[in-house]
Amino acid sequence: MESFAWALVGILLLVVAWLIFAWRWERGRVRRGNLGRLRIAQRGESDAEKLLQSEGYAILERQLSLRWTLWVDGEPESVLSRADLLVERHGLTYIAEVKTGTVADPTKPSTRRQLLEYLHAFDVDGVLLVDPAEALVQAITFYESG
Repeated sequence: MESFAWALVGILLLVVAWLIFAWRWERGRVRRGNLGRLRIAQRGESDAEKLLQSEGYAILERQLSLRWTLWVDGEPESVLSRADLLVERHGLTYIAEVKTGTVADPTKPSTRRQLLEYLHAFDVDGVLLVDPAEALVQAITFYESG
């Protein structure tokens, strides 16, 4: 009976060791995936900067953050907005948002809302949507319908 108990303890230890190994492996896989996406994003932003400069824009700031106030039922809520680039051309300043693939479409609700937030939050003359993969810089303007 005593050898059965030791065998059971051994099996339990193996299961626990396997679970720890699997958890660490998965955590590392997620981290490696995040690093891969970060590298792609950094390369995209670098390519976007080159594209903007070739179109005559000067890069003023990268990854700029701004804390501003959103009013909810009359109560102030501090929120943070972070934009990819602040650029300037012909004396006008723009927030440039870098996107590639299907999200580089200004008619996509999430992209459109993000650009509208930047236009409201940052004191700029306009917003740009930059798709370095397509070598495309789009000036986005919001007009009120009426």
